[in-house]
Amino acid sequence: MATKIIYFTVNGRPEQAEFPLDCPAQDVKDLFRSAAEAGPHDILKLYNPKGNIINISPALKPNSPNSCYKLEVVAADCSSEPLGVELAGALGFDFSSMEKRLQGLEKKILIEAGETPAVVYEMKKQVDSFREKLESVEHLSWLGLFKDLSEGAHKPSPFYHKRTLRKTREECDHVREKFLQMSSLEVSEEVRQYLKTPTFDNWQWEDAEIMVLLQVMYTDLDFITTFRIETEVLQQFLFEVYRRYNNIPFHNFKHCFCVTQMMYGLIWLIDLRNKMDAIDLLIMLTSAVCHDLDHTGYNNAYQINARTELALRYNDISPLENHHCAVAFEILEKTESNIFRNLSMDQYKRIREGIIKCILATDMTRHNDILNKFKSILSDFDFTNKEHKELMMILIKVSDISNEARPMEVAEPWLDCLLQEFYNQSDMEKLEGLPVTPFMDRDKVTKPSSQTGFIRFVLLPLFIELANLFPCLEQHIIDPVRKALDYYTEMEKALEREKQNWAQSENTAKSKDNVESHAESGLDAAPKLHAQNTTVVEETVKK
Repeated sequence: MATKIIYFTVNGRPEQAEFPLDCPAQDVKDLFRSAAEAGPHDILKLYNPKGNIINISPALKPNSPNSCYKLEVVAADCSSEPLGVELAGALGFDFSSMEKRLQGLEKKILIEAGETPAVVYEMKKQVDSFREKLESVEHLSWLGLFKDLSEGAHKPSPFYHKRTLRKTREECDHVREKFLQMSSLEVSEEVRQYLKTPTFDNWQWEDAEIMVLLQVMYTDLDFITTFRIETEVLQQFLFEVYRRYNNIPFHNFKHCFCVTQMMYGLIWLIDLRNKMDAIDLLIMLTSAVCHDLDHTGYNNAYQINARTELALRYNDISPLENHHCAVAFEILEKTESNIFRNLSMDQYKRIREGIIKCILATDMTRHNDILNKFKSILSDFDFTNKEHKELMMILIKVSDISNEARPMEVAEPWLDCLLQEFYNQSDMEKLEGLPVTPFMDRDKVTKPSSQTGFIRFVLLPLFIELANLFPCLEQHIIDPVRKALDYYTEMEKALEREKQNWAQSENTAKSKDNVESHAESGLDAAPKLHAQNTTVVEETVKK
């Protein structure tokens, strides 16, 4: 059976894992969890030599001892002891004293015998064999190791067209259980700092883990204590939010997290905690969490043209954004998920007005109006001026369309997801005889062409105005966006060259076919064709 070997370190200790090429994903994860002596609900992440998080799966690329990966427990239950210590305590053993005794005995044997006896090697071999058996069995509850045997059946398909639009109850219950099991974990300081940067890679985090990270954001911004938010209520709120995001390619729960994480990162990068009221920060973060709730993958133009229930309900005025707001406050109306339930009536009213204003600002048809108003107050901007709250709308707009400010390996898969959603809509528009949205038409739009104009005329002007107020953002979000523009511009040029080469090849093939056709047309045409060609050649020579 073909296997692969992965070399890695845990707490500086070199380890290696060997597993079959067709090994189930959960078995691979359990193997690494065992190596890290992690609890059943601790969060593990694997880093490549460049420091990037990579997925723990059977698809891991084999490496060498000189290019070790690094395995870390980034969130752990600090109240529990490591597995080995826990087991030893239960059996009445003191591991540290046993280890010292064994080392002493081995050293004594080596001194007296001059070399390690074969029997010691045989014992070590048997220990290694026993360890391998322990790691390969299906269920080790007697050792405190638990494998979720049902996970495979509940794991959703990565292909959205094979999934229902709404999350199933089983899917939600499964994620909820995992989240609650992880919610008390202590997230490492390294991850907490990484969470504050625009380079954060969302693709390496599962939905339950993402909910833990959202909980960290509310905690580290002191919202829990300042606004008296009970932990259980926050967890129920986050679960309800997760449940109300649909299984669509782009506007899904991971997009919700990315927008919220960028908002969170901006709050720290430009030190908004010392510039704005805490309640405004709470408004912006919660608006980001809720800004696309129950999105079905079809934009406002489709809603209006198709005369959907949302378009009729909101009179064609930002139907999606109004709906997102309504769903958000449906969640907040429930006592068990109302994170604002301990606030005064005035505070709640301010928060409600702020969230509605921020979410409605994400309607791109209002983009120019909002940006122009912000530009008009920029020269004498004052954080204490209530009229200058336009900044909150600018910040959520920047966060909403910030994917290109991330590293290309994070941003480009998001573009693929967005184009899939666009193409789905244009296909539906054609099928229903509706006006086809030009920038979504798969017959007219290419990957680079969809981005170059958007970056040049929408992203950069918006980001530059924000950087005029906060110059430090130049390196964090504008430089990456300019690199993205260069990347897609070059891609567009390459596609155009390929298109021209293809057209030239087609013309050459047609010309060849025409020549062969003339050659077969008979003897009568041959003298005429020969005479014409001769005349052309003669004239060319004379010139």
